Amino acid sequence: MPSRNPRALPPDLDPKGVPDHVAIVMDGNGRWAGAKGLPRNKGHEAGEAALFDTVEGALDAGLSWLTVYAFSTENWRRPAAEVRFLMNFNESLLVRRSHELHERGVRIRFIGRRDRIPPHVRRRIQEAEDLTAGDTRMTLAVALDYGGRDELARAVQALAAEVREGRGPRRIDERAIARRLWAADMPDVDLLIRTSNEYRISNFLLWQIAYAELHFTPVLWPDFNRHELFEALRVYQGRHRRFGAVPDPVPDPAR
Repeated sequence: MPSRNPRALPPDLDPKGVPDHVAIVMDGNGRWAGAKGLPRNKGHEAGEAALFDTVEGALDAGLSWLTVYAFSTENWRRPAAEVRFLMNFNESLLVRRSHELHERGVRIRFIGRRDRIPPHVRRRIQEAEDLTAGDTRMTLAVALDYGGRDELARAVQALAAEVREGRGPRRIDERAIARRLWAADMPDVDLLIRTSNEYRISNFLLWQIAYAELHFTPVLWPDFNRHELFEALRVYQGRHRRFGAVPDPVPDPAR
């Protein structure tokens, strides 16, 4: 786990109470662009600055994992021109930013299907993952062609195939399923953030967010930054996570 650096956090945030894993649904690029009279693609471009300022904030806070939703299994339904732009944009982003992330000690991981990703983008994904494989300060997981239901279905299919071949686990339990998800080493999400005033999960990390705290903000993704992340951390630190247990009893001052 990375060390907490209290000097990098606002004074009202407790460095010991920072979550290990934050996941973000980066929503609102199109609306941001539309409000400014710009093409939707300009909103996606503006979202890059938001992402990397948020990454810097996550590093300041000492997060172990930051997972962002870049392209869902349902996003293929968007206009072909927008899909092509997003794929090429993700490739150019990897070319421009992977060395920068490596210098900061950030391991890059991609979760989701790769068979539908264009070959030139797959090459860049592999290069970025190989370059940063030994980095340990934080993991930035990018969900690309990702869907939570698809991930679970594929994990169950893998288990069934192993059982048929006589090499399955002795018990099919939660641990067996978790080991067959896209990133078996991914910890459960502590805090899920969604931008743009939408109150949906949108098929994101359905297994991993089982006990996550949820934070919804009206801020459109291109306007999100490290300060908005810190605000979400303040909300998180004000909650009491019980994981199904009863609250701790309040001490009796008379005793």
